[in-house]
Amino acid sequence: METSDLKRVAADVRIEIIKMLGLAGSGHPGGSLSSVELLVSLYFKHMKYDPKNPKDPDRDYFILSKGHVAPVLYAILAQLHCFPEEELCTLRKEGSRLQGHPSKDSVPGIEVSTGSLGYGLSIAAGIAVGAKRAGKSNRVYVLMGDGEQQEGSVWEAAMASSHFKLDNLCAIVDNNGLQIDGPTKEVMNIQPLADKYKSFGWNAIEIDGHNLDEIDAAYSKAKNEKNKPTVVIAKTIKGKGVSFMENLAEWHGKAPSKEQVEKAIAEIEKSVSK
Repeated sequence: METSDLKRVAADVRIEIIKMLGLAGSGHPGGSLSSVELLVSLYFKHMKYDPKNPKDPDRDYFILSKGHVAPVLYAILAQLHCFPEEELCTLRKEGSRLQGHPSKDSVPGIEVSTGSLGYGLSIAAGIAVGAKRAGKSNRVYVLMGDGEQQEGSVWEAAMASSHFKLDNLCAIVDNNGLQIDGPTKEVMNIQPLADKYKSFGWNAIEIDGHNLDEIDAAYSKAKNEKNKPTVVIAKTIKGKGVSFMENLAEWHGKAPSKEQVEKAIAEIEKSVSK
């Protein structure tokens, strides 16, 4: 896909996120919206994944470590026709396959049940080790939050990933600077994040997480890195695309009202038509 096409997909994904959360009356818009471009580029341009054969043994793997932003993943999988798009309106409803956190095999494309922060990188590293030992070409991608970097288990996995030279592993940090309790620098400062990963033996790439060209270049560099894992640290805006949500911690886990849904969708449509 060309960049212009990806921008349209990103807008559609944002609209679906807003609709889903509005109908559900609960959920996490801030981090879902901030990670849209990161996942749109991954799924529509870089990851080896066939929606018609989601269990292909040669597929690339994606782990959503920050499981509370499941709406962005559901919206993308629906765009790929992994399940009916109309099912998105059942988010968080009783009996729905689309729960607040991803559940393994609930819908095609969900590899692991996630939600408790700090475990995704360990799972991804384990899959990457297995692929390397089997001599397979599968790549493994994992999306983490910046607040999640405060978890000790992340750094245990980072150390192991470097030790085992997992060049088939790419971690992505949605670095929007906010977590549920406020700015990450005030809750528990994680910076300088790139230097920390480098000291653990990683290749660290810092980018604008909403610039599709920079994202494309980062994922391409990660594929060419040898003998070490790569982390893409993406500077993003929490609530990106909706003016009244942007850079506000209060939108970490609050659903929009009906009026706010309409306003948000109008803003997103207007931005993509420019």
